[in-house]
Amino acid sequence: MIKHTNTQNKLHMAMLAVLLGSVALVGCKKKEAPAPIPPVASEPAPMPAATASMATASVRGIDLGNAVDPDMRVTAPMTTFAPTDTIYAAVSTSTSDPAASVAGKLGAKWTHIDSNQTVHEDSKDLVLAGDGVTDFQISRPDAWPTGRYKVEIMLDGAVVQTREFEVK
Repeated sequence: MIKHTNTQNKLHMAMLAVLLGSVALVGCKKKEAPAPIPPVASEPAPMPAATASMATASVRGIDLGNAVDPDMRVTAPMTTFAPTDTIYAAVSTSTSDPAASVAGKLGAKWTHIDSNQTVHEDSKDLVLAGDGVTDFQISRPDAWPTGRYKVEIMLDGAVVQTREFEVK
């Protein structure tokens, strides 16, 4: 019987060793950090105030003439010019919100229709606000060839209005 007790003791000791080893491994395991708790929003975020970027600019019209007043408006609109005239294009603009400032680029491309040649191109970087007028002009000291012409007005690179005129 003593022999039987020794075998049982050895078995108990082996099981105790396995149990202690398992406990030791579990105790050595690295603890994971608890997942962060997301903050609770008490109120929705306020909507941003309206900004100038929401306002838009547009070209309302073009007047052609051979003279402008101090406000850059054509004094007498016309469609026929003398070969020695300086030709003005007064471009009327407005913004969707009169209180907003809108950055934009206005351009003018002058073309001799009969020869399909560009006579002159010009552009201006502007900050438009409310109603306004911007002028473009062309002149030629040795006189314009007679014929049909046009001016294309562009806003931010896109043609928005065209006017034809004649030099006689």
